[in-house]
Amino acid sequence: MFIDRARLVVRGGDGGRGVISFRREAHVPRGGPDGGDGGKGGDVILRVDAQLGTLTDFRFTKQIDADAGRPGSGRNSSGRSGADRILSVPPGTLVIDRATKETVADLTAPGEELVVARGGSGGKGNARFATSTRRAPRIAEDGGKGEQREIDLELKLLADVGLAGLPNAGKSTLLAALTSARPKIADYPFTTLVPNLGVARLDDRELVVADIPGLIEGASRGLGLGEEFLRHVERTRLLVHVVDAARPDPLADIATIDAELAAYGHGLAERPRIFALNKRDLPEAAAALPALEAALRSTGREPIAISAATRAGVLDLERRIFTLCPPRPAPAATTVSERRIAFAGGAQDFHVVRERDGFRVSGDRVERLAAGIDWESADATAYFHRQLARSGVERKLRALGVREGDTVRIGARELEWKEAPAQ
Repeated sequence: MFIDRARLVVRGGDGGRGVISFRREAHVPRGGPDGGDGGKGGDVILRVDAQLGTLTDFRFTKQIDADAGRPGSGRNSSGRSGADRILSVPPGTLVIDRATKETVADLTAPGEELVVARGGSGGKGNARFATSTRRAPRIAEDGGKGEQREIDLELKLLADVGLAGLPNAGKSTLLAALTSARPKIADYPFTTLVPNLGVARLDDRELVVADIPGLIEGASRGLGLGEEFLRHVERTRLLVHVVDAARPDPLADIATIDAELAAYGHGLAERPRIFALNKRDLPEAAAALPALEAALRSTGREPIAISAATRAGVLDLERRIFTLCPPRPAPAATTVSERRIAFAGGAQDFHVVRERDGFRVSGDRVERLAAGIDWESADATAYFHRQLARSGVERKLRALGVREGDTVRIGARELEWKEAPAQ
């Protein structure tokens, strides 16, 4: 089954929590803190696999989660990082962030990688909070939450040449004649239900040729099969318009396809084009060819009469295709294969809002610290309050009117606001 669209929810793994631990050894009365950091959560990564041609792997997979990091432990032991989740996609995959509708990546190069959901960072253990004046901190951090995003994947085939035309014009037969591809061929409309790819070879060069399912009038508005597959010729360098020269009015057929390409847009109407006048072995086509070729040349178009079934004229067409598709320049060398989606968000890493019965403080850093410290420790509580002041959270709370006794929620914690005693 040819699948060229997929919608996924991707979630990076949560970071492991840091721990509060102290050395407990005989004859070491002041062992000090030795709580280790939590491990980083795994990332969700897209990687281009040149062997893939569709997004079929995601047909029944809707949510992808990376592994969470493990918590730290005593003796300054850090937790194990979560394993990344690597998803293979075919070349030509577009990645779209549904929150912003932005196309954030166009993955084309084999081996190219894109991190679509980062894992949360590991929380710091209490050994990280020891200072010359804070010898026994009962302070640690919870692990950070992994990113969660909803993304769309959309495949646009990477082909040099696209074969376009009405149903039964002979595109699949021509693809078989030009390449080693063996598409299904029959004498009824819409034999081709999915795009077919083949590789044409001439001398020491190769070109990828795509047979696009037959277009009909109104394809750009969603009629027939064409609108689903027109995007697969967006990347092609050359269009070969296959025309059934044995039909009653080939020029009207050409005008139909011209109108659909122009209506679809994306520069298809301006793409270089050859007109392969097919079925010249049939009497009706042979009689119509002189007038048809003259009419096309009068408008500056290039016709080549062929018979895809008998392969007459196919070699001439192939040579012309290779002439109009010169070798691609070598891709520029790159040293960085990993890219990251730039999601919307401000520089401030916390938010404070007033609720019906209190206040809500949200933000990765402040929530992790609130979840990790020992609230029975006066030193740890004082440290947390100093962090609220330094980060600007306290100033924002006061601006919203916080008063003695109000409830302040930070993550899963509910705290009662207390003013510091007057000095």
